[in-house]
Amino acid sequence: MKLPDPHFEPEFYQALPVKRALAWVVDLVITLALVLVVLLLTAMLAVLILPLVFVTVSIAYRWVMLSNYSATFGMMLASIELRRLDGRQAESTACAIHATVFSLAQMFFLPQIISIALILTTPYRQSLADLVVQTTMINRYVIE
Repeated sequence: MKLPDPHFEPEFYQALPVKRALAWVVDLVITLALVLVVLLLTAMLAVLILPLVFVTVSIAYRWVMLSNYSATFGMMLASIELRRLDGRQAESTACAIHATVFSLAQMFFLPQIISIALILTTPYRQSLADLVVQTTMINRYVIE
C-alpha cells in the first residue's frame, strides 16, 4: 500500500492543519486531566517534578493511543489518524518515537513554530515529529 499523492488525491489531506489543531487542544485537556490524577494519587508530591510528570504522561498517553488505534482521542474526534509514508499503520516503536519527539517539542517555542510551519507547507502536512519518524496524518473518513 502506498500513501495517496496529495496533488492527485487532496481529499486525504484536506483541512489537516485545522483538524490537527483541534486534536491538539482535545489531547492537551486529556493530558492535563491525567496529570491531575497523578497529582492526586501522589498526594500532590508530584508537583515537585511537574514538568517531568507532564512530559511522561503526554508520552505515555500518545504512545498507547497511537500504538493501539493510530490516533489519540483528539485525533479520533477530528477524524484523522497517523500513517507511515508507505500507507501502513505505524508500529509501536515508531509511535513511541513520535510521541517522544512530539512531547519534547511541546516544551520549547522554536520546535513548535517549526512544526506548525511544516504542517502548513509540506505536501503531506507533516509536523516535525512526522518528519523524524517518516509518518503523516491522513483523513480517516476517506479511507474507511
